Amino acid sequence: MNKADVVAFYARLAEADPHPETELEFVNPYTLVVAVALSAQATDIGVNKATRALFREVDTPEKMVALGLDALKQHIRTIGLFNTKAKNVIALSQMLIDEFGGAVPNDRAALERLPGVGRKTANVVLNVAFGAETFAVDTHIFRVGNRTGLARGKTPLAVELKLDKATPQPFRLHAHHWLILHGRYICKARTPECWRCIVADLCAFKAKTPAPKPKAAVAAVHRPSS
Repeated sequence: MNKADVVAFYARLAEADPHPETELEFVNPYTLVVAVALSAQATDIGVNKATRALFREVDTPEKMVALGLDALKQHIRTIGLFNTKAKNVIALSQMLIDEFGGAVPNDRAALERLPGVGRKTANVVLNVAFGAETFAVDTHIFRVGNRTGLARGKTPLAVELKLDKATPQPFRLHAHHWLILHGRYICKARTPECWRCIVADLCAFKAKTPAPKPKAAVAAVHRPSS
């Protein structure tokens, strides 16, 4: 995708959704870290259902440690891998207390030292909590980057670095939200909805999915003759 197409690509997404936000629910940077860590291999909807009651009760590392492992597991038991994730949340909360005075650091290296926090999670926290121009490459962004030709790469890091290089101002702050939402609702893994995609003409994906046939027309085709 050339520079002019990249600008047009982002401009259309921005016009359609000027102020995109994460779909994870949180109340402060700490609960954001917890929510993003819990969202690995899980849906935002599922995480939100599990954390609404939790975050009403617990919104600091100190409160999480006081809650304890067993009680935390009960809150998040509907989330995949909840046993491991609960242990990581308690451990990262204790580390925040011991090493950062209970505050979430505004630093990728420090964030990545937290149990259960990888580069993607760190990038989300830096972007959403601190306004950094980061690109958190999840499965949706990885797919959109490669499929459209916006940023092709064999690994999430390769796609992230290409996005960082290719994405111009004023789109850098919100770029990762636009791409995630586009991948989640339009550029889906199995059946991308190309027929209603506002950037389809800029996309390198050749096997464009046609619009589904109207139900009436399908019914007419299968209606037995009299």
